[in-house]
Amino acid sequence: MNKANLAAIERHALAEYPKECCGLLIREGRKRVYVPCRNTAVTPSEHFRLAPEDYAAAEERGEVLAVIHSHPDYPPAPSEADRVACEASGLPWHILEVRKDDDGTLRKGDWASLLPTGYQAPLIGRSFAHGIHDCLSIILDYYRRELGIELGSYQREDGWWDKGGNLYLEHLPEAGFERVNDLRQGDVVLMQIRSPVPNHAAIYLADGVLKSEPEHFPAPGSILHHLYGRDSKRDTYGGYWDEVTVSIWRHRQLMAMD
Repeated sequence: MNKANLAAIERHALAEYPKECCGLLIREGRKRVYVPCRNTAVTPSEHFRLAPEDYAAAEERGEVLAVIHSHPDYPPAPSEADRVACEASGLPWHILEVRKDDDGTLRKGDWASLLPTGYQAPLIGRSFAHGIHDCLSIILDYYRRELGIELGSYQREDGWWDKGGNLYLEHLPEAGFERVNDLRQGDVVLMQIRSPVPNHAAIYLADGVLKSEPEHFPAPGSILHHLYGRDSKRDTYGGYWDEVTVSIWRHRQLMAMD
């Protein structure tokens, strides 16, 4: 990046503090240009969600070369969510630290960069970032890694369950799932937690084993899930989880294995 783009990014990051700024570096004609974008995340001081309309507008101007964002009052080292999202984007990412000193002065800090290298977040113990690491992501990743089944990708807005959305019931059938009355290994357990629609899902682990992460002890009769704002984990299925369960879904490829 040239000095003009660095200065533009720094101005944007300082102006957006205490929110994370986000933007794109594009090739427009023969020049490289920084394009500021809107951060539409529900918690913009902790995460960023680059407005899709802004990304599309940048693509119309030129080739997208890199994703830029800031870390307010936090080192520029990539978070786990950053690493996963970088892989999904297929682009280099650059991160700028922004700090507020004790006297209230804002200043830029260090830079960090990362490239897509094939990183995969663990199924157990990953941190929460809606749309990147959430209860849907854990299902998509489990099916891909443990069963070799690709379920697709789904854009979702944080809080969709309170905004008229019905993500799971709209997409489970088209992803190859059918509703069943019993419970088997790999089934999706659909739950409704303080919501007008089913808004949480888990994978049932009859044997409690993750083949892709053999370092974890077996936990038979457990669910693998990722609650809002917490790290992903396994919990024994029953009690509260059984009470909030509304339906069980099985993929057609698993039915074919019976």
